[in-house]
Amino acid sequence: MSTATFITEIEPLVLHFQPILKKLSEEEFFDFCRANDEWRIERTAEGDIIIMPPTGGKTGIRNFKLIGQFSIWVEAEGTGKGFDSSTIFVLPNGAYRSPDLAWVRNERWQALTEEQQEKFPPLCPDFVVELRSRTDSLKMLKAKMQEYIDNGAQLGWLLDPTERKVHVYRPGAAVEILDDPKSVSGEPLLPGFTLDVQPLWN
Repeated sequence: MSTATFITEIEPLVLHFQPILKKLSEEEFFDFCRANDEWRIERTAEGDIIIMPPTGGKTGIRNFKLIGQFSIWVEAEGTGKGFDSSTIFVLPNGAYRSPDLAWVRNERWQALTEEQQEKFPPLCPDFVVELRSRTDSLKMLKAKMQEYIDNGAQLGWLLDPTERKVHVYRPGAAVEILDDPKSVSGEPLLPGFTLDVQPLWN
């Protein structure tokens, strides 16, 4: 007799600072994140602090496989910098976001000062990936992906192992949903890069 598996989405903890407290400055938020570095922390454009649940084992394995595939292309291509989920970017709308994987073209990265590179880079990555865990809210991840595109990302992938789907985001285009694809291409932004999706479903 089989047992059904129920997936419970867990909303991240959201701390509303305003109007009780002032909006943290960039320096204060940086210090706040360093003082709580065991957590994944983001901040909305409105100044709310988002504390996300820790990553489980299976999601950690999937993230490792994802970054492994992409890092090979980044090193071979040499046209940009790759980032893991511990990097927080300051988007043009004022939100502080940390995609599971990100890529920034060299010319944009090199235009930043040394201090900007050391702290929270003030830009939206050219390419972003969010990898859904079993407890992640799909609605919130979709909103986050659209925020990246609205703030300058040229390509975004929402990988959903739960539904075995890839949501592809591009500026000025409807979201493309790939149902259980074997792979997904990064062309033309990422020439020659194709992600083997199937290992991420396991």
